[in-house]
Amino acid sequence: MNYFYWIAGTILALAWCSRIVDAALGMPSVADISEPEWDRKSIAASGNPRVSIIVPARNEEDDIEQSLIRLLELDYDNYEVIAVNDRSTDRTGAIMERVAQDQSPACSRLTVIHHQELPPGWLGKTHAMWTATNQATGDWILFTDADVLFKPEVLRRALAYAEAERADHLVVFPKMIMKSPGEYMMIAFFHTMFMFGHRPWKVADPKAKDHMGVGAFNLIRRSVYESIGTYKTLRMEVLDDMKLGKVVKNAGFAQRNVFGADLISIRWANGAMGVVNNLTKNFFAVLSFQWPRTVISAFGLAFLNLMPFFGVWLAHGWEKLPFAITLGAMFSIYVGMSMRLGVPAYYFVLHPVSSGLFIYTLLRSMGHTLWNDGIIWRGTRYPLEELRKGMV
Repeated sequence: MNYFYWIAGTILALAWCSRIVDAALGMPSVADISEPEWDRKSIAASGNPRVSIIVPARNEEDDIEQSLIRLLELDYDNYEVIAVNDRSTDRTGAIMERVAQDQSPACSRLTVIHHQELPPGWLGKTHAMWTATNQATGDWILFTDADVLFKPEVLRRALAYAEAERADHLVVFPKMIMKSPGEYMMIAFFHTMFMFGHRPWKVADPKAKDHMGVGAFNLIRRSVYESIGTYKTLRMEVLDDMKLGKVVKNAGFAQRNVFGADLISIRWANGAMGVVNNLTKNFFAVLSFQWPRTVISAFGLAFLNLMPFFGVWLAHGWEKLPFAITLGAMFSIYVGMSMRLGVPAYYFVLHPVSSGLFIYTLLRSMGHTLWNDGIIWRGTRYPLEELRKGMV
């Protein structure tokens, strides 16, 4: 009898099966604002509060026009859009101005801010959002990205839910637009690992440490935003969206996350290597820019995701059983994703490939950051020492 296979297989089976049970019991409690009950024509109980929508953009000429037009077509009657052109070297700023100068009444809601320089001690994106909120007039502030597509009713539904639940910070999960097998494969793996690192069903529990933030839709009460120190608190945070959620939750405010079907949508990356390139900037930051922690995490990812496949092949007889149970639990996650995200369950067979690519991305992110002594983001270099000092 090979005790290594029994011990390793049992650990894996317990890890995956316990998370499956936890998710199966918890996920039904996460609301979906695309359902009919949240289709409310007004937020009368709270007086239809004013919302300021903040859109930072740097070199987004391919997406910014469509995104702004969609935002200006929202069917809510009390909001403004503040778009920030953050030192773009393409036509982003000119496109923003063209949309703002359109003669349609909706375009009067749009204000455009142009940044020519970045002050020391700030990331470009966090500085853009901070300066925009300084001009905002809303009771609520919605932070979003320049490539997100909104449906007209999403803001109205989100506010109806937030006011009904007395939430201080609301995250709406976007629909991921996927057009290639590589995107399906990588995004499926990302969501699988997301289930281990963050439990959406625990975000509403004030006793749990689980928190949430998504760059596509972070809606926060202005009073709460100011009480946590505004974006000055996050001025050097690469993961500003998730860290906003962390700061809000740690401060004791009510946080919620919800599904929204296709009320908001985004194409995150172009192909598998597009996902790799997008995450190269972020992954080392997830591990707090600590190389020992990153190396250990790479081994942990390999054990958690690759060992079940190797174990069921290399083990003998009944030693295969815990690995088979683990693979069954992993496959059940893919079945669940096929219903919620539209990722076909058969992408499970590519899980070892996506695992390898994510491990490569993690090590690549560490290597690039250490080699460059910082990160290069949208043409701007941010020193590693400043990033470490600015972490929340």
